[in-house]
Amino acid sequence: MEFCDLKKQYLAYKKEIDSAIQSIINSSSFINGSEINLLEEELANYTGVKNAICCSSGTDALLLSLMAYDIKPGDEIICPAFSYIASASMISFYKAKPVFVDVSLSDFNIDASKIEEKITSKTKGIIAVSLFGQCANFAEINSIAKKHGLWVIEDGAQSFGASYFGKFSGNLTEVGTTSFFPAKPLGCYGDGGALFTNDDELAEKIKMLRGHGQEKRYAHKYIGINGRMDTLQAAILRVKLKYFNEELAVRNRAAKLYSHILKSLVETPQIIPEKTSTWAQYTIRTKNRDGLKNALQKQNISSIVHYPIPLPKQEAFKNDIDPTEKFPIADELSETVLSLPIHGLITEKEIETVAGAIKTYFTHE
Repeated sequence: MEFCDLKKQYLAYKKEIDSAIQSIINSSSFINGSEINLLEEELANYTGVKNAICCSSGTDALLLSLMAYDIKPGDEIICPAFSYIASASMISFYKAKPVFVDVSLSDFNIDASKIEEKITSKTKGIIAVSLFGQCANFAEINSIAKKHGLWVIEDGAQSFGASYFGKFSGNLTEVGTTSFFPAKPLGCYGDGGALFTNDDELAEKIKMLRGHGQEKRYAHKYIGINGRMDTLQAAILRVKLKYFNEELAVRNRAAKLYSHILKSLVETPQIIPEKTSTWAQYTIRTKNRDGLKNALQKQNISSIVHYPIPLPKQEAFKNDIDPTEKFPIADELSETVLSLPIHGLITEKEIETVAGAIKTYFTHE
């Protein structure tokens, strides 16, 4: 069983997607075509944010947000110890210092209660990742940032469509980012991403930075990058966005069914009433993680470990951390988490097949 069945999704919307792709080919508007502006309008309307800015990837969205804040070498930026590398690596790419904070066992996101102890005179901001589809606790994070004069970026690469106290991911901080990598809940057919902000001046700066810092043709106000989204990807995303809420409903039903069947066997994910999740991943915890993963693989059921090495233990950051510093929750998660198959067209039968295989494993362990 596929972890994320992208072919099934394509076949479901094949006629519309093929037509959208062909229309771009017919017009030859491969760069900065009208579909880009239309998608940006639709993304802004969906999230309730004034400005949505499409770009070439979720990683470039993070890079552009840091560029917009004029990060300098030696600046310190707080980020979670358990996550994908993109947010921390973009900090290091700018020769700034990622300052890692342990995460919460309840939602796997940055533990807001541990942020203030990491703030120094060099701290400029916080990147909080909304991991596995669930938003971080931004009320507390934003309050800490305001107290210390810091900015906050939401890395919402996995959480587009999730909500927190009635507001959508992307509209919870001054700048939010997301990814449209193919396996995301809303994914294109290559790399793609977006930034969100209610600050018009910041939006204009990001748009210029996205196009080599160009204010008007051949007039460059900033040093920027080529961070544009291809028009083909925008056209595909516009089709898939029409069905996005339907797919989120399927993901939520799948998560509830998983939790109902598995609650006595493994530690299942928890969502507080004030949040909704996109269920980008359905991630369980068990001390028997590796054995369970191997057992599922023998039955042709795909599962993935997100993430086997906490960020402070990555060689790439060896010059940024104190080797004596401990991140016990990140360490525990790296040894116990396992993500099960989930996507926007998964069926109850498929969920029951996966859950049944897990039941069988623990029965015969």
